[in-house]
Amino acid sequence: MNAFSTLEQRQLTLENEAKPHAVIVGSGFGGLGAAVRLSARGWRVTVLEKLDAPGGRAYVYRKDGHVFDAGPTIITVPSLFEELWALAGRRFSDDIALKQLDPFYRIRFADGDHFDYSGDPDKMRAEVRRVSPSDSAGYERFMAEADHCYRLGFEALGAKAFDTVGDLLRASPAILRMRGWRSLHTMVAAHLKHPKLRMAMSLQSLLIGGNPFSVTCVYSLINALERMWGVHWAMGGTGSLINGLVSLLQGMGGTLRCNAEVRRIEVNGGRATGVTLANGEQIAADIVISNADTAWTYRNLIEPQHRRHWTDKRVEKGRYSMSLFVWYFGTNKQYTDVPHHMMLLGSRYKELLKDIFKRHKLASDFSLYLHRPTATDPSMAPAGSDTFYVLAPVPHLDSGTDWQTEAEPYRQAIAKVLDQTVMPGFEQHVTTSFMTTPQDFHDRLLSFKGAAFGLEPLLLQSAWFRPHNRSEDIDGLYMVGASTHPGAGVPGVLMSAKALDSVVPHGEAFVAACSP
Repeated sequence: MNAFSTLEQRQLTLENEAKPHAVIVGSGFGGLGAAVRLSARGWRVTVLEKLDAPGGRAYVYRKDGHVFDAGPTIITVPSLFEELWALAGRRFSDDIALKQLDPFYRIRFADGDHFDYSGDPDKMRAEVRRVSPSDSAGYERFMAEADHCYRLGFEALGAKAFDTVGDLLRASPAILRMRGWRSLHTMVAAHLKHPKLRMAMSLQSLLIGGNPFSVTCVYSLINALERMWGVHWAMGGTGSLINGLVSLLQGMGGTLRCNAEVRRIEVNGGRATGVTLANGEQIAADIVISNADTAWTYRNLIEPQHRRHWTDKRVEKGRYSMSLFVWYFGTNKQYTDVPHHMMLLGSRYKELLKDIFKRHKLASDFSLYLHRPTATDPSMAPAGSDTFYVLAPVPHLDSGTDWQTEAEPYRQAIAKVLDQTVMPGFEQHVTTSFMTTPQDFHDRLLSFKGAAFGLEPLLLQSAWFRPHNRSEDIDGLYMVGASTHPGAGVPGVLMSAKALDSVVPHGEAFVAACSP
Protein backbone atom coordinates (compact mmCIF):
# COMPACT_ATOMS: atom_id res chain seq x y z
CA MET A 1 0.00 0.00 0.00
CA ASN A 2 2.80 2.42 0.94
CA ALA A 3 4.77 1.52 -2.17
CA PHE A 4 1.68 2.10 -4.33
CA SER A 5 1.08 5.46 -2.63
CA THR A 6 4.68 6.48 -3.25
CA LEU A 7 4.48 5.53 -6.93
CA GLU A 8 1.15 7.33 -7.26
CA GLN A 9 2.62 10.45 -5.65
CA ARG A 10 5.63 10.34 -7.99
CA GLN A 11 3.31 10.05 -10.98
CA LEU A 12 1.29 13.04 -9.76
CA THR A 13 4.50 15.02 -9.27
CA LEU A 14 5.68 14.22 -12.80
CA GLU A 15 2.30 15.18 -14.25
CA ASN A 16 2.31 18.42 -12.29
CA GLU A 17 5.82 19.38 -13.39
CA ALA A 18 4.74 19.05 -17.01
CA LYS A 19 2.07 21.71 -16.55
CA PRO A 20 2.65 25.44 -17.12
CA HIS A 21 3.55 27.32 -13.95
CA ALA A 22 1.37 30.01 -12.33
CA VAL A 23 2.84 32.04 -9.47
CA ILE A 24 0.35 33.77 -7.18
CA VAL A 25 1.46 36.67 -5.00
CA GLY A 26 -0.53 36.58 -1.75
CA SER A 27 -2.69 34.00 0.00
CA GLY A 28 -5.87 35.86 0.81
CA PHE A 29 -9.26 34.53 -0.25
CA GLY A 30 -8.71 35.87 -3.77
CA GLY A 31 -5.27 34.29 -4.15
CA LEU A 32 -6.26 30.92 -2.74
CA GLY A 33 -9.50 30.90 -4.74
CA ALA A 34 -7.48 31.58 -7.89
CA ALA A 35 -5.00 28.87 -6.92
CA VAL A 36 -7.73 26.23 -6.66
CA ARG A 37 -9.35 27.31 -9.93
CA LEU A 38 -6.06 27.33 -11.85
CA SER A 39 -5.08 23.95 -10.39
CA ALA A 40 -8.36 22.54 -11.69
CA ARG A 41 -7.65 24.04 -15.12
CA GLY A 42 -4.30 22.44 -15.83
CA TRP A 43 -1.83 24.76 -14.11
CA ARG A 44 0.96 24.03 -11.64
CA VAL A 45 0.49 26.61 -8.92
CA THR A 46 2.84 28.19 -6.38
CA VAL A 47 1.41 30.66 -3.85
CA LEU A 48 3.86 33.06 -2.22
CA GLU A 49 2.89 34.71 1.08
CA LYS A 50 4.81 37.49 2.83
CA LEU A 51 3.50 36.63 6.30
CA ASP A 52 4.31 33.57 8.40
CA ALA A 53 0.88 32.02 7.77
CA PRO A 54 -1.73 32.21 5.00
CA GLY A 55 -4.73 34.51 4.87
CA GLY A 56 -3.49 38.02 4.15
CA ARG A 57 -6.21 40.26 5.59
CA ALA A 58 -7.82 37.02 6.82
CA TYR A 59 -4.76 36.19 8.95
CA VAL A 60 -5.41 34.56 12.32
CA TYR A 61 -3.82 35.65 15.60
CA ARG A 62 -3.70 33.23 18.54
CA LYS A 63 -2.93 34.76 21.89
CA ASP A 64 -3.46 33.62 25.48
CA GLY A 65 -5.98 30.99 24.41
CA HIS A 66 -7.98 33.43 22.27
CA VAL A 67 -8.39 33.11 18.50
CA PHE A 68 -8.63 36.44 16.69
CA ASP A 69 -9.66 36.58 13.04
CA ALA A 70 -7.78 39.61 11.77
CA GLY A 71 -10.19 40.78 9.11
CA PRO A 72 -13.28 39.44 7.32
CA THR A 73 -15.88 37.97 9.64
CA ILE A 74 -19.14 38.17 7.65
CA ILE A 75 -19.46 35.10 5.42
CA THR A 76 -22.18 34.99 2.78
CA VAL A 77 -22.80 33.30 -0.61
CA PRO A 78 -21.49 29.92 0.61
CA SER A 79 -22.06 28.52 -2.90
CA LEU A 80 -18.83 30.23 -3.95
CA PHE A 81 -16.92 28.09 -1.43
CA GLU A 82 -18.89 24.99 -2.36
CA GLU A 83 -17.84 25.51 -5.98
CA LEU A 84 -14.16 25.61 -5.05
CA TRP A 85 -14.45 22.45 -2.98
CA ALA A 86 -16.23 20.72 -5.90
CA LEU A 87 -13.42 21.70 -8.28
CA ALA A 88 -11.05 19.83 -5.95
CA GLY A 89 -13.34 16.80 -5.85
CA ARG A 90 -14.41 17.37 -2.27
CA ARG A 91 -17.52 18.42 -0.38
CA PHE A 92 -17.46 21.72 1.46
CA SER A 93 -19.76 20.44 4.22
CA ASP A 94 -17.32 17.63 5.01
CA ASP A 95 -14.65 20.15 6.00
CA ILE A 96 -16.46 23.31 7.13
CA ALA A 97 -19.43 23.82 9.45
CA LEU A 98 -21.33 27.03 8.72
CA LYS A 99 -23.85 28.43 11.16
CA GLN A 100 -26.35 31.00 9.95
CA LEU A 101 -26.76 33.99 12.25
CA ASP A 102 -30.05 35.48 13.40
CA PRO A 103 -29.99 38.42 13.47
CA PHE A 104 -27.24 39.03 10.98
CA TYR A 105 -26.13 42.02 13.03
CA ARG A 106 -27.49 44.56 15.50
CA ILE A 107 -27.29 48.25 14.64
CA ARG A 108 -27.20 50.39 17.78
CA PHE A 109 -27.97 54.07 17.33
CA ALA A 110 -26.50 56.92 19.37
CA ASP A 111 -29.70 57.26 21.43
CA GLY A 112 -29.48 53.63 22.59
CA ASP A 113 -32.22 52.32 20.30
CA HIS A 114 -31.26 49.43 18.06
CA PHE A 115 -32.31 47.70 14.84
CA ASP A 116 -31.86 43.94 14.48
CA TYR A 117 -30.99 43.34 10.82
CA SER A 118 -31.88 39.79 9.76
CA GLY A 119 -32.76 37.64 6.78
CA ASP A 120 -36.28 36.96 8.01
CA PRO A 121 -38.64 39.13 5.90
CA ASP A 122 -41.33 39.24 8.58
CA LYS A 123 -38.87 40.21 11.32
CA MET A 124 -37.40 42.92 9.09
CA ARG A 125 -40.84 44.33 8.32
CA ALA A 126 -41.62 44.37 12.02
CA GLU A 127 -38.39 46.22 12.80
CA VAL A 128 -39.12 48.79 10.09
CA ARG A 129 -42.67 49.31 11.41
CA ARG A 130 -41.35 49.70 14.96
CA VAL A 131 -38.95 52.44 13.90
CA SER A 132 -41.18 54.17 11.32
CA PRO A 133 -44.60 52.73 10.36
CA SER A 134 -44.92 55.17 7.49
CA ASP A 135 -41.79 53.68 5.84
CA SER A 136 -43.19 50.15 5.47
CA ALA A 137 -44.13 50.54 1.81
CA GLY A 138 -40.87 52.33 1.04
CA TYR A 139 -38.91 49.45 2.56
CA GLU A 140 -40.61 47.01 0.18
CA ARG A 141 -39.76 49.25 -2.77
CA PHE A 142 -36.14 49.56 -1.63
CA MET A 143 -35.68 45.80 -1.32
CA ALA A 144 -37.27 45.26 -4.74
CA GLU A 145 -34.78 47.70 -6.26
CA ALA A 146 -31.89 46.09 -4.34
CA ASP A 147 -32.97 42.70 -5.74
CA HIS A 148 -32.91 44.24 -9.22
CA CYS A 149 -29.34 45.46 -8.64
CA TYR A 150 -28.34 42.03 -7.33
CA ARG A 151 -29.57 40.31 -10.49
CA LEU A 152 -27.93 42.79 -12.85
CA GLY A 153 -24.83 43.70 -10.84
CA PHE A 154 -23.84 40.48 -9.08
CA GLU A 155 -25.31 37.57 -11.00
CA ALA A 156 -24.82 39.00 -14.50
CA LEU A 157 -21.61 41.04 -14.14
CA GLY A 158 -19.78 39.97 -10.96
CA ALA A 159 -17.80 37.00 -12.29
CA LYS A 160 -16.98 38.42 -15.73
CA ALA A 161 -13.70 40.22 -16.26
CA PHE A 162 -14.06 43.71 -17.73
CA ASP A 163 -11.25 43.38 -20.22
CA THR A 164 -12.15 45.68 -23.10
CA VAL A 165 -14.24 48.74 -23.90
CA GLY A 166 -16.61 46.27 -25.55
CA ASP A 167 -17.18 44.61 -22.18
CA LEU A 168 -18.07 48.01 -20.75
CA LEU A 169 -20.44 48.79 -23.61
CA ARG A 170 -22.18 45.44 -23.21
CA ALA A 171 -22.61 46.12 -19.50
CA SER A 172 -23.78 49.70 -19.95
CA PRO A 173 -27.49 48.89 -20.46
CA ALA A 174 -27.54 47.07 -17.11
CA ILE A 175 -25.78 49.98 -15.39
CA LEU A 176 -28.32 52.37 -16.93
CA ARG A 177 -31.24 50.19 -15.83
CA MET A 178 -29.86 50.30 -12.28
CA ARG A 179 -29.38 54.09 -12.61
CA GLY A 180 -25.91 53.47 -11.31
CA TRP A 181 -24.95 57.15 -11.35
CA ARG A 182 -26.91 57.64 -8.09
CA SER A 183 -25.18 57.16 -4.76
CA LEU A 184 -26.32 54.34 -2.51
CA HIS A 185 -27.65 56.78 0.09
CA THR A 186 -29.56 58.72 -2.58
CA MET A 187 -31.28 55.51 -3.64
CA VAL A 188 -32.10 54.54 -0.04
CA ALA A 189 -33.39 58.03 0.76
CA ALA A 190 -35.73 57.90 -2.26
CA HIS A 191 -37.60 55.06 -0.53
CA LEU A 192 -37.10 55.61 3.20
CA LYS A 193 -37.62 58.83 5.16
CA HIS A 194 -36.60 57.99 8.72
CA PRO A 195 -32.90 58.77 9.33
CA LYS A 196 -32.37 55.58 11.33
CA LEU A 197 -33.67 53.44 8.48
CA ARG A 198 -31.58 55.37 5.99
CA MET A 199 -28.50 54.56 8.05
CA ALA A 200 -29.49 50.91 8.59
CA MET A 201 -29.99 50.29 4.88
CA SER A 202 -26.96 52.20 3.57
CA LEU A 203 -24.10 51.38 5.95
CA GLN A 204 -23.49 48.03 4.20
CA SER A 205 -21.21 49.69 1.65
CA LEU A 206 -18.78 50.37 4.50
CA LEU A 207 -18.23 46.60 4.61
CA ILE A 208 -16.47 46.93 1.24
CA GLY A 209 -14.72 50.22 1.96
CA GLY A 210 -17.22 52.60 0.39
CA ASN A 211 -18.86 55.80 1.61
CA PRO A 212 -22.64 55.30 1.11
CA PHE A 213 -22.91 58.97 0.12
CA SER A 214 -20.45 58.43 -2.75
CA VAL A 215 -20.50 54.80 -3.93
CA THR A 216 -22.77 53.75 -6.75
CA CYS A 217 -26.23 52.49 -5.79
CA VAL A 218 -25.33 49.22 -7.54
CA TYR A 219 -23.93 48.19 -4.15
CA SER A 220 -27.45 47.97 -2.76
CA LEU A 221 -27.00 44.45 -4.08
CA ILE A 222 -25.30 43.71 -0.72
CA ASN A 223 -28.65 44.07 1.05
CA ALA A 224 -30.25 41.62 -1.39
CA LEU A 225 -27.27 39.27 -1.32
CA GLU A 226 -27.36 38.98 2.47
CA ARG A 227 -31.09 38.36 2.49
CA MET A 228 -30.82 35.74 -0.26
CA TRP A 229 -27.80 33.82 1.01
CA GLY A 230 -27.76 34.64 4.71
CA VAL A 231 -24.89 35.75 6.94
CA HIS A 232 -22.91 32.84 8.33
CA TRP A 233 -20.13 32.04 10.74
CA ALA A 234 -17.54 29.38 9.92
CA MET A 235 -17.07 27.35 13.09
CA GLY A 236 -13.47 27.65 14.20
CA GLY A 237 -13.28 31.12 12.67
CA THR A 238 -12.56 32.56 9.26
CA GLY A 239 -9.18 30.88 9.49
CA SER A 240 -10.89 27.50 9.08
CA LEU A 241 -11.91 28.60 5.57
CA ILE A 242 -8.36 29.70 4.76
CA ASN A 243 -6.93 26.42 6.04
CA GLY A 244 -9.54 24.54 4.04
CA LEU A 245 -8.54 26.32 0.84
CA VAL A 246 -4.86 25.58 1.54
CA SER A 247 -5.77 21.91 1.96
CA LEU A 248 -7.55 21.94 -1.41
CA LEU A 249 -4.55 23.55 -3.10
CA GLN A 250 -2.07 21.09 -1.64
CA GLY A 251 -4.32 18.13 -2.45
CA MET A 252 -4.32 19.26 -6.09
CA GLY A 253 -0.52 19.36 -6.18
CA GLY A 254 -0.08 23.08 -5.53
CA THR A 255 2.45 24.70 -3.22
CA LEU A 256 2.14 27.39 -0.55
CA ARG A 257 5.28 29.14 0.67
CA CYS A 258 5.05 31.50 3.65
CA ASN A 259 7.71 34.04 4.69
CA ALA A 260 8.21 34.56 0.95
CA GLU A 261 7.78 38.26 0.22
CA VAL A 262 7.77 39.22 -3.46
CA ARG A 263 9.85 42.34 -4.13
CA ARG A 264 9.57 42.49 -7.91
CA ILE A 265 7.50 41.02 -10.71
CA GLU A 266 9.90 40.30 -13.56
CA VAL A 267 8.92 41.52 -17.02
CA ASN A 268 10.66 40.58 -20.26
CA GLY A 269 9.47 41.68 -23.67
CA GLY A 270 6.26 43.07 -22.20
CA ARG A 271 5.38 39.79 -20.50
CA ALA A 272 5.49 38.68 -16.84
CA THR A 273 8.13 35.96 -16.55
CA GLY A 274 8.36 35.38 -12.80
CA VAL A 275 9.13 37.07 -9.50
CA THR A 276 12.07 37.98 -7.31
CA LEU A 277 11.74 37.51 -3.56
CA ALA A 278 13.04 39.79 -0.83
CA ASN A 279 15.92 37.34 -0.24
CA GLY A 280 16.97 37.58 -3.89
CA GLU A 281 15.54 34.22 -4.98
CA GLN A 282 14.08 34.22 -8.48
CA ILE A 283 11.10 32.05 -9.41
CA ALA A 284 10.20 31.63 -13.07
CA ALA A 285 6.56 31.56 -14.11
CA ASP A 286 4.46 31.34 -17.25
CA ILE A 287 1.88 33.69 -15.68
CA VAL A 288 1.79 35.77 -12.50
CA ILE A 289 -1.36 36.53 -10.52
CA SER A 290 -1.21 39.27 -7.91
CA ASN A 291 -3.49 39.00 -4.89
CA ALA A 292 -1.58 41.91 -3.41
CA ASP A 293 -3.11 45.38 -3.37
CA THR A 294 -3.24 46.45 -7.02
CA ALA A 295 -1.91 49.96 -6.38
CA TRP A 296 0.99 48.49 -4.40
CA THR A 297 1.57 45.91 -7.13
CA TYR A 298 1.88 48.48 -9.90
CA ARG A 299 3.61 51.18 -7.85
CA ASN A 300 6.15 49.00 -6.04
CA LEU A 301 6.50 45.57 -7.68
CA ILE A 302 6.72 46.55 -11.36
CA GLU A 303 9.36 48.88 -12.74
CA PRO A 304 7.98 52.12 -14.25
CA GLN A 305 9.13 51.46 -17.82
CA HIS A 306 6.70 48.54 -18.02
CA ARG A 307 3.65 50.59 -16.98
CA ARG A 308 2.13 52.83 -19.68
CA HIS A 309 -1.39 52.68 -18.17
CA TRP A 310 -0.80 52.32 -14.42
CA THR A 311 1.84 54.99 -14.15
CA ASP A 312 2.87 56.34 -10.75
CA LYS A 313 0.76 59.43 -11.47
CA ARG A 314 -2.38 57.42 -12.24
CA VAL A 315 -1.93 55.24 -9.17
CA GLU A 316 -1.44 58.24 -6.91
CA LYS A 317 -4.40 60.26 -8.18
CA GLY A 318 -6.96 57.51 -7.47
CA ARG A 319 -9.51 57.98 -4.68
CA TYR A 320 -8.76 55.34 -2.09
CA SER A 321 -10.98 53.67 0.46
CA MET A 322 -10.93 54.25 4.16
CA SER A 323 -8.56 52.43 6.45
CA LEU A 324 -9.31 50.69 9.73
CA PHE A 325 -8.29 50.89 13.36
CA VAL A 326 -8.85 47.51 15.02
CA TRP A 327 -8.51 46.70 18.71
CA TYR A 328 -8.40 42.99 19.51
CA PHE A 329 -9.02 42.01 23.12
CA GLY A 330 -10.03 39.06 25.25
CA THR A 331 -11.87 39.07 28.57
CA ASN A 332 -12.12 36.61 31.44
CA LYS A 333 -15.84 37.37 31.62
CA GLN A 334 -18.62 36.69 29.11
CA TYR A 335 -20.92 39.44 27.83
CA THR A 336 -24.01 37.53 26.80
CA ASP A 337 -25.98 40.68 25.94
CA VAL A 338 -23.56 41.47 23.11
CA PRO A 339 -24.50 39.69 19.85
CA HIS A 340 -22.05 38.20 17.38
CA HIS A 341 -22.01 41.31 15.14
CA MET A 342 -22.91 44.80 16.36
CA MET A 343 -22.58 48.23 14.77
CA LEU A 344 -22.48 51.11 17.26
CA LEU A 345 -23.26 54.30 15.38
CA GLY A 346 -22.15 57.67 16.69
CA SER A 347 -24.18 60.86 16.67
CA ARG A 348 -22.76 61.94 13.29
CA TYR A 349 -23.23 59.88 10.14
CA LYS A 350 -22.75 61.91 6.96
CA GLU A 351 -20.30 64.40 8.49
CA LEU A 352 -18.18 61.65 10.08
CA LEU A 353 -17.98 59.87 6.73
CA LYS A 354 -16.98 63.14 5.11
CA ASP A 355 -14.16 63.48 7.66
CA ILE A 356 -12.97 59.95 6.86
CA PHE A 357 -13.30 59.85 3.07
CA LYS A 358 -13.00 63.45 1.88
CA ARG A 359 -11.29 65.55 4.53
CA HIS A 360 -8.97 62.68 5.55
CA LYS A 361 -9.27 63.89 9.11
CA LEU A 362 -9.08 61.68 12.19
CA ALA A 363 -12.13 62.86 14.11
CA SER A 364 -12.54 62.68 17.88
CA ASP A 365 -15.80 60.73 17.47
CA PHE A 366 -16.39 57.47 15.63
CA SER A 367 -18.76 54.67 14.73
CA LEU A 368 -17.76 51.13 15.62
CA TYR A 369 -18.19 47.53 14.56
CA LEU A 370 -17.97 45.17 17.55
CA HIS A 371 -17.29 41.51 16.81
CA ARG A 372 -17.91 38.87 19.47
CA PRO A 373 -17.41 35.46 17.80
CA THR A 374 -17.79 33.63 21.10
CA ALA A 375 -21.50 34.49 20.94
CA THR A 376 -21.68 31.68 18.37
CA ASP A 377 -18.44 29.73 18.73
CA PRO A 378 -17.02 29.02 22.22
CA SER A 379 -13.86 27.55 20.65
CA MET A 380 -12.63 31.09 19.96
CA ALA A 381 -11.77 31.71 23.65
CA PRO A 382 -10.86 29.83 26.82
CA ALA A 383 -13.79 28.47 28.83
CA GLY A 384 -15.78 31.23 30.51
CA SER A 385 -14.07 33.93 28.44
CA ASP A 386 -14.92 36.10 25.45
CA THR A 387 -12.98 37.12 22.34
CA PHE A 388 -13.62 40.51 20.72
CA TYR A 389 -12.44 42.91 18.16
CA VAL A 390 -13.74 46.42 17.76
CA LEU A 391 -13.16 48.24 14.50
CA ALA A 392 -13.38 51.93 13.67
CA PRO A 393 -13.34 53.21 10.07
CA VAL A 394 -10.63 55.86 9.88
CA PRO A 395 -8.97 57.84 7.07
CA HIS A 396 -6.05 56.32 5.21
CA LEU A 397 -2.54 57.65 5.67
CA ASP A 398 -3.17 60.89 3.81
CA SER A 399 -4.55 62.07 7.15
CA GLY A 400 -0.96 62.49 8.32
CA THR A 401 -1.82 60.78 11.62
CA ASP A 402 1.17 59.54 13.59
CA TRP A 403 -0.34 56.23 14.65
CA GLN A 404 2.62 55.33 16.84
CA THR A 405 1.58 58.26 19.02
CA GLU A 406 -2.18 58.28 18.48
CA ALA A 407 -3.06 54.56 18.66
CA GLU A 408 -3.24 54.23 22.44
CA PRO A 409 -5.29 57.43 23.07
CA TYR A 410 -7.64 56.35 20.28
CA ARG A 411 -8.00 52.90 21.82
CA GLN A 412 -8.76 54.48 25.19
CA ALA A 413 -11.47 56.64 23.62
CA ILE A 414 -13.06 53.54 22.07
CA ALA A 415 -12.87 51.69 25.38
CA LYS A 416 -14.64 54.59 27.09
CA VAL A 417 -17.51 54.43 24.59
CA LEU A 418 -17.88 50.66 25.02
CA ASP A 419 -17.83 51.10 28.79
CA GLN A 420 -20.55 53.76 28.63
CA THR A 421 -22.80 51.81 26.26
CA VAL A 422 -22.80 48.02 25.91
CA MET A 423 -19.99 46.72 28.16
CA PRO A 424 -19.90 48.66 31.45
CA GLY A 425 -16.81 47.95 33.53
CA PHE A 426 -15.31 45.60 30.97
CA GLU A 427 -11.75 46.93 31.07
CA GLN A 428 -11.05 45.36 34.44
CA HIS A 429 -11.71 41.98 32.78
CA VAL A 430 -9.42 42.45 29.75
CA THR A 431 -6.67 39.81 29.81
CA THR A 432 -5.08 40.25 26.39
CA SER A 433 -5.00 43.17 23.99
CA PHE A 434 -3.33 44.42 20.80
CA MET A 435 -4.10 46.79 17.91
CA THR A 436 -3.84 47.22 14.14
CA THR A 437 -3.65 50.70 12.59
CA PRO A 438 -3.53 52.13 9.04
CA GLN A 439 0.24 52.11 9.35
CA ASP A 440 0.10 48.33 9.79
CA PHE A 441 -2.03 48.03 6.66
CA HIS A 442 0.75 49.86 4.83
CA ASP A 443 3.79 48.21 6.43
CA ARG A 444 2.56 44.68 7.11
CA LEU A 445 -0.13 44.13 4.47
CA LEU A 446 1.48 46.36 1.83
CA SER A 447 -1.64 48.40 1.12
CA PHE A 448 -1.09 51.66 -0.75
CA LYS A 449 -1.71 54.61 1.62
CA GLY A 450 -2.80 52.05 4.22
CA ALA A 451 -6.21 51.90 2.51
CA ALA A 452 -7.95 48.72 3.63
CA PHE A 453 -9.96 48.07 0.43
CA GLY A 454 -7.98 49.55 -2.46
CA LEU A 455 -9.69 52.16 -4.62
CA GLU A 456 -13.01 53.35 -3.24
CA PRO A 457 -15.85 51.65 -5.18
CA LEU A 458 -17.14 54.77 -6.91
CA LEU A 459 -18.93 54.37 -10.25
CA LEU A 460 -15.85 55.53 -12.17
CA GLN A 461 -13.61 53.24 -10.11
CA SER A 462 -15.76 50.12 -10.59
CA ALA A 463 -16.08 47.44 -13.28
CA TRP A 464 -14.05 48.47 -16.38
CA PHE A 465 -12.76 51.56 -14.54
CA ARG A 466 -11.27 49.44 -11.74
CA PRO A 467 -7.85 47.79 -12.22
CA HIS A 468 -8.56 44.95 -14.63
CA ASN A 469 -8.31 41.27 -13.78
CA ARG A 470 -6.02 40.99 -16.80
CA SER A 471 -3.33 43.66 -16.59
CA GLU A 472 -3.72 46.58 -18.97
CA ASP A 473 0.08 46.90 -19.13
CA ILE A 474 1.72 43.47 -19.06
CA ASP A 475 0.88 40.21 -20.80
CA GLY A 476 0.66 37.22 -18.50
CA LEU A 477 -0.09 39.33 -15.42
CA TYR A 478 -3.47 39.09 -13.67
CA MET A 479 -5.12 40.60 -10.60
CA VAL A 480 -7.43 39.14 -7.96
CA GLY A 481 -8.64 40.42 -4.60
CA ALA A 482 -10.40 43.41 -3.11
CA SER A 483 -8.72 46.07 -5.24
CA THR A 484 -9.63 44.66 -8.66
CA HIS A 485 -13.00 43.79 -10.24
CA PRO A 486 -15.58 43.22 -8.80
CA GLY A 487 -14.32 44.56 -5.46
CA ALA A 488 -14.02 43.93 -1.73
CA GLY A 489 -15.89 41.59 0.58
CA VAL A 490 -15.47 37.82 0.67
CA PRO A 491 -17.95 37.21 -2.19
CA GLY A 492 -16.27 39.92 -4.26
CA VAL A 493 -12.75 38.55 -3.93
CA LEU A 494 -13.90 35.00 -4.64
CA MET A 495 -15.70 36.33 -7.73
CA SER A 496 -12.47 38.03 -8.82
CA ALA A 497 -10.83 34.60 -8.82
CA LYS A 498 -13.74 33.21 -10.82
CA ALA A 499 -13.38 36.07 -13.32
CA LEU A 500 -9.93 34.70 -14.24
CA ASP A 501 -11.69 31.78 -15.95
CA SER A 502 -12.71 34.23 -18.70
CA VAL A 503 -9.22 35.63 -19.34
CA VAL A 504 -6.68 32.92 -18.37
CA PRO A 505 -6.53 29.98 -20.81
CA HIS A 506 -6.66 26.38 -19.66
CA GLY A 507 -3.17 25.06 -18.99
CA GLU A 508 -3.32 22.65 -21.93
CA ALA A 509 -4.43 25.43 -24.28
CA PHE A 510 -1.58 27.61 -23.03
CA VAL A 511 0.98 24.87 -23.74
CA ALA A 512 -0.50 24.23 -27.17
CA ALA A 513 -0.36 27.94 -28.03
CA CYS A 514 3.30 28.08 -26.99
CA SER A 515 4.32 24.98 -28.94
CA PRO A 516 6.12 25.53 -32.26
